[in-house]
Amino acid sequence: QAQLVQSGGGLAQPGGSLRLSCAASGFNLSHYAMSWARQAPGKELEWVSGIYSDGETTYYRDSVKGRFTCSRDAAKNTVYLQMDNLKPGDTAVYFCAQRTLDYWGQGSQVTVSS
Repeated sequence: QAQLVQSGGGLAQPGGSLRLSCAASGFNLSHYAMSWARQAPGKELEWVSGIYSDGETTYYRDSVKGRFTCSRDAAKNTVYLQMDNLKPGDTAVYFCAQRTLDYWGQGSQVTVSS
């Protein structure tokens, strides 16, 4: 049974950093593009970042460019989202996902507040 298990997140001050991890089991995520999405209270889900199956090509929504970094460790079958210079507007529940197979992590709360 395939699943994505997230870890990380929590509370950070503005300007701080957090890292999210998403460990896959039951499938090799290196064969697929992996994505990160977030949903803030009262707002729609938005796609934040992702990494293609080549493990090098990444994409980011404009609001996080230069602050977030998506990466992959194929040996650990895990993808990461490093979030730096966090802003209160980054507060949301973050999800990792493999969109084609419709696999989703359980979500991680990220709160940015002083």
